[in-house]
Amino acid sequence: MDLRYLVIEGNIGAGKTSLCKKIAKQYNAKLILEQFADNPFLPKFYKNPERYSFPLELSFLADRYKQFKTHLDNFDLFSELIIADYFFMKSLIFSASTLQEDEYRLYRQLFDIIYGSLPKPDLYVYLHKSVDNLIENIKIRGREYEKNITYDYLKSIENGYFSFFKQQKELKILVVDTNMLDFVNSEKDYIDLVNTVFVGDYKKGINRIVF
Repeated sequence: MDLRYLVIEGNIGAGKTSLCKKIAKQYNAKLILEQFADNPFLPKFYKNPERYSFPLELSFLADRYKQFKTHLDNFDLFSELIIADYFFMKSLIFSASTLQEDEYRLYRQLFDIIYGSLPKPDLYVYLHKSVDNLIENIKIRGREYEKNITYDYLKSIENGYFSFFKQQKELKILVVDTNMLDFVNSEKDYIDLVNTVFVGDYKKGINRIVF
């Protein structure tokens, strides 16, 4: 495939950032990573989601928009490769799982205004892992603020992604089941996955690969 703008996403703990870093290094690509570690609302949200979900989602919306506008407005989409570990639509997927109905309606209005002004990726890759494997990965990396993440929360995020995929007719979406892959520590698994991303000829809509 002739890729200029590649997005690699997945649920929390799927390994999307690790994979993006490896691919960007191999291809000397521009790397856009989500900036979440310094968000002051994130630890508060995991402790008290009902109170902090709305300010958290608004802060992410603003940060993501600013980051994408900064990088994409000053980058040549026709001659170089951009790799991002999230797509702006992520804001809507997560907010649908965390916000109350009235909050979500207001949030959706703001999101729709912004979304139309941003470019869409040539290929959107979703790394699928079972929730049990996600929980294990989250435990291994040991981030203090993630220790309260529940099975049900991860499942709701997964369902949000799948619902989003079904609505997309113009995006090329590649859903890769990575439950049997260790692309961080196994060079063979990494090469197999990268070849799947860059060599495949994918149609608009959902394309599925199982290793």
